[in-house]
Amino acid sequence: MSTLHTQLQALAAHVRDPAHHAGPVGIEERRLRVYRELVFNNLQGLLAGTFPVLCKTLGEREWQTLLRDFLIHHRSETPLFTRLGLEFVAFLEAHANPTRPWLAELAHYEWAELGLQLCDATAPPHDPQGDLLEGVPVLSPLAWPLAYQWPVHQIGPHYRPVDLPAEPSVILLHRQADGRVQFSQLSPVLYRLLALLEANTHYTGQQCLRSLAAEIGHPDFNAFVADVHPMLARLHASGVLLGTRIG
Repeated sequence: MSTLHTQLQALAAHVRDPAHHAGPVGIEERRLRVYRELVFNNLQGLLAGTFPVLCKTLGEREWQTLLRDFLIHHRSETPLFTRLGLEFVAFLEAHANPTRPWLAELAHYEWAELGLQLCDATAPPHDPQGDLLEGVPVLSPLAWPLAYQWPVHQIGPHYRPVDLPAEPSVILLHRQADGRVQFSQLSPVLYRLLALLEANTHYTGQQCLRSLAAEIGHPDFNAFVADVHPMLARLHASGVLLGTRIG
Protein backbone atom coordinates (compact mmCIF):
# COMPACT_ATOMS: atom_id res chain seq x y z
CA MET A 1 0.00 0.00 0.00
CA SER A 2 2.86 2.39 0.72
CA THR A 3 4.20 1.85 -2.80
CA LEU A 4 0.76 2.48 -4.30
CA HIS A 5 0.31 5.58 -2.16
CA THR A 6 3.68 6.91 -3.29
CA GLN A 7 2.79 6.30 -6.93
CA LEU A 8 -0.58 8.04 -6.57
CA GLN A 9 1.04 11.03 -4.90
CA ALA A 10 3.63 11.23 -7.67
CA LEU A 11 0.91 10.99 -10.32
CA ALA A 12 -1.19 13.71 -8.65
CA ALA A 13 1.83 16.02 -8.36
CA HIS A 14 2.73 15.41 -12.00
CA VAL A 15 -0.81 16.04 -13.24
CA ARG A 16 -1.00 19.28 -11.27
CA ASP A 17 2.47 20.57 -12.15
CA PRO A 18 4.18 18.52 -14.89
CA ALA A 19 6.86 21.18 -15.38
CA HIS A 20 8.29 20.54 -11.89
CA HIS A 21 7.21 16.98 -10.99
CA ALA A 22 8.10 13.89 -12.97
CA GLY A 23 5.52 11.16 -13.34
CA PRO A 24 5.64 7.87 -11.43
CA VAL A 25 8.34 5.46 -12.50
CA GLY A 26 7.07 2.79 -14.86
CA ILE A 27 4.27 4.76 -16.53
CA GLU A 28 5.02 5.65 -20.11
CA GLU A 29 4.80 9.24 -21.30
CA ARG A 30 1.88 8.52 -23.62
CA ARG A 31 -0.28 7.43 -20.69
CA LEU A 32 0.85 10.31 -18.51
CA ARG A 33 -0.14 12.75 -21.24
CA VAL A 34 -3.64 11.26 -21.28
CA TYR A 35 -4.00 11.89 -17.53
CA ARG A 36 -2.57 15.41 -17.79
CA GLU A 37 -4.85 16.44 -20.61
CA LEU A 38 -7.92 14.78 -19.11
CA VAL A 39 -7.60 16.60 -15.78
CA PHE A 40 -6.71 19.99 -17.25
CA ASN A 41 -9.31 19.90 -20.02
CA ASN A 42 -12.06 18.85 -17.61
CA LEU A 43 -11.09 21.66 -15.25
CA GLN A 44 -11.04 24.14 -18.10
CA GLY A 45 -14.42 23.03 -19.39
CA LEU A 46 -16.07 23.29 -15.98
CA LEU A 47 -14.65 26.70 -15.11
CA ALA A 48 -14.99 28.24 -18.58
CA GLY A 49 -18.71 27.52 -18.37
CA THR A 50 -18.99 29.22 -14.98
CA PHE A 51 -16.74 32.20 -15.79
CA PRO A 52 -17.25 33.01 -19.50
CA VAL A 53 -16.63 36.76 -19.11
CA LEU A 54 -13.46 36.22 -17.09
CA CYS A 55 -12.22 33.70 -19.66
CA LYS A 56 -12.82 36.05 -22.61
CA THR A 57 -11.43 39.08 -20.78
CA LEU A 58 -8.12 37.41 -19.97
CA GLY A 59 -7.67 35.69 -23.31
CA GLU A 60 -6.73 32.05 -23.86
CA ARG A 61 -3.09 32.18 -22.80
CA GLU A 62 -3.61 34.12 -19.57
CA TRP A 63 -6.72 32.09 -18.76
CA GLN A 64 -4.87 28.80 -19.10
CA THR A 65 -1.97 30.10 -17.02
CA LEU A 66 -4.44 31.06 -14.30
CA LEU A 67 -6.03 27.60 -14.39
CA ARG A 68 -2.63 25.97 -14.10
CA ASP A 69 -1.82 28.13 -11.07
CA PHE A 70 -5.15 27.12 -9.52
CA LEU A 71 -4.41 23.46 -10.14
CA ILE A 72 -0.93 23.74 -8.64
CA HIS A 73 -1.56 25.91 -5.60
CA HIS A 74 -5.14 25.39 -4.46
CA ARG A 75 -6.40 22.50 -2.34
CA SER A 76 -10.17 22.28 -2.60
CA GLU A 77 -12.27 21.77 0.51
CA THR A 78 -15.00 19.89 -1.37
CA PRO A 79 -15.13 17.21 -4.09
CA LEU A 80 -18.43 18.53 -5.51
CA PHE A 81 -18.21 19.84 -9.08
CA THR A 82 -20.99 22.34 -8.36
CA ARG A 83 -18.75 23.95 -5.70
CA LEU A 84 -15.66 24.11 -7.89
CA GLY A 85 -16.44 27.66 -9.02
CA LEU A 86 -16.53 28.86 -5.42
CA GLU A 87 -13.17 27.17 -4.81
CA PHE A 88 -11.79 29.12 -7.77
CA VAL A 89 -13.13 32.36 -6.29
CA ALA A 90 -11.45 31.51 -2.96
CA PHE A 91 -8.18 30.92 -4.79
CA LEU A 92 -8.36 34.29 -6.53
CA GLU A 93 -9.19 36.04 -3.27
CA ALA A 94 -6.18 34.45 -1.60
CA HIS A 95 -3.80 35.24 -4.50
CA ALA A 96 -4.38 38.86 -5.46
CA ASN A 97 -3.16 39.81 -8.93
CA PRO A 98 -1.65 43.33 -8.89
CA THR A 99 -2.16 43.75 -12.64
CA ARG A 100 -5.72 42.43 -12.52
CA PRO A 101 -6.97 43.63 -9.11
CA TRP A 102 -10.60 43.05 -10.12
CA LEU A 103 -10.17 39.33 -10.85
CA ALA A 104 -11.62 37.95 -7.63
CA GLU A 105 -14.63 40.27 -7.65
CA LEU A 106 -15.43 39.57 -11.29
CA ALA A 107 -15.19 35.84 -10.60
CA HIS A 108 -17.49 36.14 -7.59
CA TYR A 109 -20.00 38.16 -9.62
CA GLU A 110 -20.06 35.46 -12.30
CA TRP A 111 -20.23 32.63 -9.78
CA ALA A 112 -23.13 34.28 -7.95
CA GLU A 113 -25.49 33.51 -10.83
CA LEU A 114 -24.76 29.77 -10.57
CA GLY A 115 -24.76 29.95 -6.79
CA LEU A 116 -28.22 31.52 -6.78
CA GLN A 117 -29.54 29.02 -9.31
CA LEU A 118 -28.39 26.17 -7.05
CA CYS A 119 -29.54 27.83 -3.82
CA ASP A 120 -32.08 25.74 -1.89
CA ALA A 121 -32.54 28.10 1.07
CA THR A 122 -36.07 28.49 2.41
CA ALA A 123 -37.68 31.58 3.90
CA PRO A 124 -38.87 31.71 7.53
CA PRO A 125 -42.63 31.62 8.21
CA HIS A 126 -44.12 34.87 6.96
CA ASP A 127 -47.32 36.68 6.12
CA PRO A 128 -47.29 37.69 2.42
CA GLN A 129 -49.81 40.46 3.16
CA GLY A 130 -48.10 41.80 6.29
CA ASP A 131 -47.48 45.51 6.79
CA LEU A 132 -43.86 46.14 5.82
CA LEU A 133 -43.58 49.13 8.17
CA GLU A 134 -45.30 47.72 11.23
CA GLY A 135 -44.05 44.14 10.85
CA VAL A 136 -40.59 42.59 10.41
CA PRO A 137 -39.89 42.49 6.65
CA VAL A 138 -38.60 39.21 5.21
CA LEU A 139 -36.06 39.41 2.41
CA SER A 140 -36.28 36.48 0.02
CA PRO A 141 -33.34 34.07 0.41
CA LEU A 142 -33.28 34.08 -3.39
CA ALA A 143 -32.50 37.82 -3.45
CA TRP A 144 -28.83 38.64 -2.91
CA PRO A 145 -27.70 42.27 -2.51
CA LEU A 146 -23.99 42.38 -3.43
CA ALA A 147 -21.41 45.16 -3.30
CA TYR A 148 -18.13 45.27 -5.23
CA GLN A 149 -15.27 47.76 -5.26
CA TRP A 150 -14.88 47.29 -9.02
CA PRO A 151 -17.55 47.76 -11.74
CA VAL A 152 -17.87 44.01 -12.29
CA HIS A 153 -20.98 44.38 -14.45
CA GLN A 154 -18.98 46.42 -16.98
CA ILE A 155 -15.68 44.51 -17.12
CA GLY A 156 -15.08 42.56 -20.30
CA PRO A 157 -12.66 42.08 -23.20
CA HIS A 158 -12.97 45.77 -24.12
CA TYR A 159 -12.91 47.21 -20.60
CA ARG A 160 -10.31 46.29 -17.99
CA PRO A 161 -10.32 49.03 -15.33
CA VAL A 162 -7.05 50.27 -13.90
CA ASP A 163 -8.16 52.81 -11.29
CA LEU A 164 -10.49 51.93 -8.45
CA PRO A 165 -13.79 53.87 -8.84
CA ALA A 166 -14.79 56.36 -6.17
CA GLU A 167 -18.09 54.53 -5.59
CA PRO A 168 -18.70 50.78 -5.26
CA SER A 169 -20.95 48.85 -7.62
CA VAL A 170 -24.04 47.58 -5.79
CA ILE A 171 -26.13 44.94 -7.49
CA LEU A 172 -29.16 42.83 -6.66
CA LEU A 173 -29.40 39.26 -7.91
CA HIS A 174 -32.88 37.78 -7.72
CA ARG A 175 -33.97 34.34 -8.86
CA GLN A 176 -37.31 34.53 -10.59
CA ALA A 177 -40.09 31.95 -10.32
CA ASP A 178 -39.02 30.46 -13.67
CA GLY A 179 -35.45 29.93 -12.39
CA ARG A 180 -33.82 32.80 -14.26
CA VAL A 181 -31.52 35.13 -12.34
CA GLN A 182 -32.22 38.84 -12.78
CA PHE A 183 -29.46 41.39 -12.25
CA SER A 184 -30.37 44.93 -11.14
CA GLN A 185 -28.22 47.89 -10.17
CA LEU A 186 -29.07 49.41 -6.81
CA SER A 187 -28.61 52.84 -5.31
CA PRO A 188 -26.30 52.85 -2.28
CA VAL A 189 -29.26 53.66 -0.01
CA LEU A 190 -31.38 50.79 -1.32
CA TYR A 191 -28.44 48.40 -1.05
CA ARG A 192 -27.90 49.43 2.57
CA LEU A 193 -31.59 48.95 3.30
CA LEU A 194 -31.61 45.44 1.81
CA ALA A 195 -28.43 44.59 3.71
CA LEU A 196 -30.14 45.71 6.93
CA LEU A 197 -33.23 43.66 6.15
CA GLU A 198 -31.13 40.63 5.23
CA ALA A 199 -29.55 40.58 8.69
CA ASN A 200 -32.73 41.58 10.53
CA THR A 201 -34.85 39.14 12.51
CA HIS A 202 -36.85 41.27 14.95
CA TYR A 203 -36.88 44.99 14.05
CA THR A 204 -39.90 46.38 12.23
CA GLY A 205 -39.56 47.97 8.83
CA GLN A 206 -40.13 51.37 10.40
CA GLN A 207 -37.33 50.76 12.92
CA CYS A 208 -34.98 49.69 10.13
CA LEU A 209 -35.82 52.83 8.16
CA ARG A 210 -35.24 54.99 11.23
CA SER A 211 -31.81 53.39 11.67
CA LEU A 212 -31.00 53.94 7.99
CA ALA A 213 -32.19 57.57 8.06
CA ALA A 214 -29.91 58.26 11.04
CA GLU A 215 -27.04 56.47 9.33
CA ILE A 216 -27.22 58.61 6.19
CA GLY A 217 -28.05 61.79 8.09
CA HIS A 218 -31.51 62.38 6.61
CA PRO A 219 -33.03 65.38 8.41
CA ASP A 220 -36.73 64.45 8.10
CA PHE A 221 -37.68 60.87 9.01
CA ASN A 222 -41.32 61.18 7.90
CA ALA A 223 -40.27 62.48 4.50
CA PHE A 224 -37.73 59.67 4.24
CA VAL A 225 -40.40 57.05 4.96
CA ALA A 226 -42.71 58.65 2.40
CA ASP A 227 -39.94 58.38 -0.21
CA VAL A 228 -38.93 54.81 0.62
CA HIS A 229 -42.31 53.19 1.26
CA PRO A 230 -43.26 52.95 -2.47
CA MET A 231 -39.88 51.31 -3.06
CA LEU A 232 -40.70 48.68 -0.43
CA ALA A 233 -44.02 48.06 -2.16
CA ARG A 234 -42.25 47.50 -5.50
CA LEU A 235 -39.76 45.12 -3.90
CA HIS A 236 -42.67 43.20 -2.40
CA ALA A 237 -44.52 43.05 -5.70
CA SER A 238 -41.41 41.67 -7.43
CA GLY A 239 -40.85 38.98 -4.79
CA VAL A 240 -37.66 40.46 -3.35
CA LEU A 241 -39.54 41.12 -0.10
CA LEU A 242 -41.81 38.21 0.80
CA GLY A 243 -43.91 39.85 3.49
CA THR A 244 -43.48 40.03 7.26
CA ARG A 245 -42.14 37.51 9.72
CA ILE A 246 -44.52 35.32 11.73
CA GLY A 247 -43.48 34.45 15.27
